[in-house]
Amino acid sequence: MSEEEKNQEQNEETKPENVTPAIGQDLESSVVTNELTEESKPEEGKPEESGEEEDELTGIEEATELEIVQKVTKKDSKKKKKRRGDKSGQDKKADSEWIEKVVQIRRVTKVVKGGKKLSFRAVIIVGNAKGQVGVGVGKAIEVISAIQKGVADAKKNLVTIPLVKSTIPHQIIGRGGAAKVLLKPAREGTGIKAGGSARTVLELGGVGDILSKSLGSRSPLNVARATLDGLKHLRKFDEVAKLRNMSVKEMVVAN
Repeated sequence: MSEEEKNQEQNEETKPENVTPAIGQDLESSVVTNELTEESKPEEGKPEESGEEEDELTGIEEATELEIVQKVTKKDSKKKKKRRGDKSGQDKKADSEWIEKVVQIRRVTKVVKGGKKLSFRAVIIVGNAKGQVGVGVGKAIEVISAIQKGVADAKKNLVTIPLVKSTIPHQIIGRGGAAKVLLKPAREGTGIKAGGSARTVLELGGVGDILSKSLGSRSPLNVARATLDGLKHLRKFDEVAKLRNMSVKEMVVAN
């Protein structure tokens, strides 16, 4: 036999041995894959179980305690902000009722060891035009801070005016330092017959008809304090009748 024939016989003997194990491996792998796919398929009639469970009440998917606490605190903070905003709105409305007027600003000096200390004095009148008025004084190095101090001082010293319609119940003289101010009731339509700081006090106090005359010092602060003193000592007929244990008619007849 030639060498070529021998080589052909050897190749024919080796071919079936090499092919058979590969075919067996393919069969085994296909069987395994089929078993896995059958196991992975859901059973008929059973719903698929989802890995993420939703909370029925809140709708939060597997939320941690920290996330829930953060959401709750955010809601509370929003409510607090709204409440604070409401309070600030009420304060603004209360402040808007008061009318502030600057009567006088003067530069004053105080002698100290090293020389003179300069500051500003502001005379402020505050009122709501509904029967309440006050006079205040503020001193500071700056004008703005002096005005703020004067407003705070005026609000501390408010006086309520016992009005009868648009005028005062009776005649009175008010005193403040060296100043004297005469106040008289007037008919409707007369207006405010006054000048200077006395006029601003009466306007902010809500007095519509009145006669007045300054009898002493003309300094704005003293005149304003004298006018406020007169308004403070006013009394209505009902109050005087109660003090005398009489009715208003008996008191009028007696006078």
